[in-house]
Amino acid sequence: MKTIFLVLLTISALGCGGYGSGSGTGSGTMAAGAPSVSPPLVPNTATAGSAAFTLTVNGSGFVGGSVVYWNSTTHATTFVTSGQLTAAISAADVANAGTVPVYVRNPGGTGIYNNQPAQNSNMVNFTVQ
Repeated sequence: MKTIFLVLLTISALGCGGYGSGSGTGSGTMAAGAPSVSPPLVPNTATAGSAAFTLTVNGSGFVGGSVVYWNSTTHATTFVTSGQLTAAISAADVANAGTVPVYVRNPGGTGIYNNQPAQNSNMVNFTVQ
């Protein structure tokens, strides 16, 4: 009888007992809401074959961990404020003329909130002339 009591006590101490019933605890970070990008991007055009530059993305709802996507590829992003991010755009990114979709993704939830998906902003086009 004492052995069974010890096993149940150990399971409860590990957090396996009572989860979801209000008596369990957990940790994690809730997902950020969907961000919004306000055109125009700064700059909003470049000449094909030009040098690398820093892109400024203005909008709202940005958080630490927000990432700028350029043509569906992540780019090194710096959080400035909840209304501004910057991203490093390489010379290879502007090597050819065309229209490039740009958007921001806020992080999804972690830990007990890992079922909350990342949220994307609207897309804004950048023109490589």
